[in-house]
Amino acid sequence: MSKQVKLFAISTCGWCKKVKRFLKDNDIEYECCDVDLLGDAEKNQVREEVAKLNPRKTYPTLVVDDIVIVGYDEDRMREVLDS
Repeated sequence: MSKQVKLFAISTCGWCKKVKRFLKDNDIEYECCDVDLLGDAEKNQVREEVAKLNPRKTYPTLVVDDIVIVGYDEDRMREVLDS
């Protein structure tokens, strides 16, 4: 059973790039939203969505099904993605 994986990131963020690299290296299909590259209206809408998932509104914010992982936490990503 495949998981729904979505990453909210900033295109220039080193930690966001590490999460992208981790997902790619582990052949995890995911949707990525680089928030800083969006137009203003879409950016505001996505920021509201991120705030509901992660009240600190920080990046990277990774959502696997209904589980939210904030920041680069390799152990937690492995645990959630392997379950």
